[in-house]
Amino acid sequence: MSGRLQGPAAWLLVPVTLAMMLFILAPLLVTVATSITNTQYIIFPPRGFTLQWYCKALQDEDFLAAMWFSTVLALAATVGALLLGVPAAFALVRCDFAGRGAVSSMLLSPLVFPVLITGVALLQLFAMLRFDNTPLNMLIGHVLVTAPYVVRTTAASLSLADITLEDAARTLGADSWRVFRRITVPQIAPGLAAGALFAFMISFDNFPISLWLADAQHNPVPLLIFQMIASVFEPSVAAISTLMILFAMAIVMILERVGGLRRAMAM
Repeated sequence: MSGRLQGPAAWLLVPVTLAMMLFILAPLLVTVATSITNTQYIIFPPRGFTLQWYCKALQDEDFLAAMWFSTVLALAATVGALLLGVPAAFALVRCDFAGRGAVSSMLLSPLVFPVLITGVALLQLFAMLRFDNTPLNMLIGHVLVTAPYVVRTTAASLSLADITLEDAARTLGADSWRVFRRITVPQIAPGLAAGALFAFMISFDNFPISLWLADAQHNPVPLLIFQMIASVFEPSVAAISTLMILFAMAIVMILERVGGLRRAMAM
């Protein structure tokens, strides 16, 4: 029996879906539109057409430094989230121990706990311990808020993995590492890819943690945009925001080509 909707119900969903997409994308479209205005201030609808604000943004040393720092920080946070999240997911799915439900809730709690409060708590903790290494502190904070995404997607993939294939490989003489590398990883690859994507984008766009832990020498892009809005709100801010949108879209497209994003999101 097919699960596809047919008849009037299917036609009714089309305009509803288009309306939802327009509602979601409208703020992004406004940002892109205001980045090409030839006025010295942000206005919508835009007046004229110019790319001078993109040239100004790409020549801004502060933006380039913030972009580099955000990218490196997001990559490091993604690696850290994978190193911590994958073993945690294996423990939750493959091991039966007392308090597993409580541990699972604790690991996933950053998904629902206010990130702004998390940032304040981390600031107080690092101040109490006298940790003054800003990049390391920010990395710890970003891993804390991104690891649950890896745990969630990896656990979902593991729950659907065929354990009998792993048992068959062990029966044929494969050691644990070979079983993991050749049998388990290919099965959970969509979950790993989705978790890595979420971790990277959440870290790259994170504002609350960076607001409390960053300093003048280590300024990520979201915090830079916030500072620019507070000082000079000109179309170059919209141009920087548009570049971030394009960067995020490029990451998604690369993952789709390499790992199959639609299959990963279906987990």
